[in-house]
Amino acid sequence: MTRPGSITEPKGIKMILAAFFIFSSTIVCRSQDSSDFTNKHPNVHKVVVDSVLQTTSYTYLLVKENGNLQWVAVPKLEASIGDTYYFQGGMEMTDFRSKELNRVFSSVLFLNGVISSTILEGGKTVLEASPQYSRAETVKLDSKIEPAKNGITIAELFLNKEKYADKTVIIRGKVTKYNAGIMDRNWIHLQDGSSGSSDFDFTATSQMETKEGDIITIKGKIILNKNFGSGYFFSVIMEDGIIIDNNEN
Repeated sequence: MTRPGSITEPKGIKMILAAFFIFSSTIVCRSQDSSDFTNKHPNVHKVVVDSVLQTTSYTYLLVKENGNLQWVAVPKLEASIGDTYYFQGGMEMTDFRSKELNRVFSSVLFLNGVISSTILEGGKTVLEASPQYSRAETVKLDSKIEPAKNGITIAELFLNKEKYADKTVIIRGKVTKYNAGIMDRNWIHLQDGSSGSSDFDFTATSQMETKEGDIITIKGKIILNKNFGSGYFFSVIMEDGIIIDNNEN
């Protein structure tokens, strides 16, 4: 498990994780018996809540599994001591400081989400398999956004990624997902509605801020086959992007 080191919540950021991003597989929970489900999926953790701390946009849970305690952080939810949850994947951060709580956690596991035992027993939900944004949930933008001056479309980038490897490009698109302050950077998902490639959701990292729904123009270096660890692998990504135009929604 990757330990990125000490980070803090960036000033003004409302969400440190918002449905913990990127692309991955999912597990469909259809078992009526939760113990049977965990037996069939040994990588799924079953935990009981020991303590709850709420902040503006996300929730810290001190959970117990097989007698061991662990802090986890998830998008804000209503939780109570004694609740049972299931999760898989996650990314551990050490010496993590929460400004809202004025507290440093020696270790906290960031998750894209959890599912409750009551939902699991209903048999009609999805547990995402890693801290990555599920492709099954990605809806393609139905309107086309014109590329920026001297820019390229997302379809062009994916179709000719080797051509743009290690080169600086300009891309204009709509922010479909935004996750702030993870691994000391902000993660931006963009779509522009361009066609010609089966890949349409593009990821960029940046120190600059934006929000979901904004149409931005971003400039940065394209990296191929980037592996950040903990399941964060990208065939194409823009690193350290600079937002040169932001049409706020």
